[in-house]
Amino acid sequence: MAAPRVIYDAKPGSPIAVDHAFYDRLAGQTASRTLVERFIVPMRSGRAWPVRAGQLFRIVAVEGPQVADFNAWNLDNPRERFWASRTKQLHRAHVTTYDRLWSSLPYLRPMLTITNDTIRYGLDADGAGCHDLLGTRCDPYVHKMLNGEDFDLCCHSNLVRAVAPTASPSSTSTTCSTSSRSPG
Repeated sequence: MAAPRVIYDAKPGSPIAVDHAFYDRLAGQTASRTLVERFIVPMRSGRAWPVRAGQLFRIVAVEGPQVADFNAWNLDNPRERFWASRTKQLHRAHVTTYDRLWSSLPYLRPMLTITNDTIRYGLDADGAGCHDLLGTRCDPYVHKMLNGEDFDLCCHSNLVRAVAPTASPSSTSTTCSTSSRSPG
């Protein structure tokens, strides 16, 4: 019997392979950049912001351990959005520097590339780490199904409230949104 074939075996030059030197230069050239906006996403809230092609953005944990849910989609075509499960399949369960965040079918293209990761948590003995693509954000629908209560202060609702004002097409290439909550 023949050995099983690895289906997703990337060849050199595939879209999964990134130019490390290029992204290292981007990560290191902070002095020549112009800050467009700086903001803090308060705990138990959300924020959406546009990121044009070629722009960089940084997400920083400023108040100790944080949990943040992240979404991205093409504002010119909201059907093209970040696909966490495909990204996990193409890269790993815990994304980091040089990994790309891939869009949904039928587009399947890199939406973002991680240029730097300053959280040096590593992996626990059981394989847990930061920036995971393993679970889904909490939402009011599962909450109500499990206990019958209406509760709208969850990550899904925070993201929906953050994104609602930006839901019309514009010239931006990607909009990112994040929802912040305290772990535990």
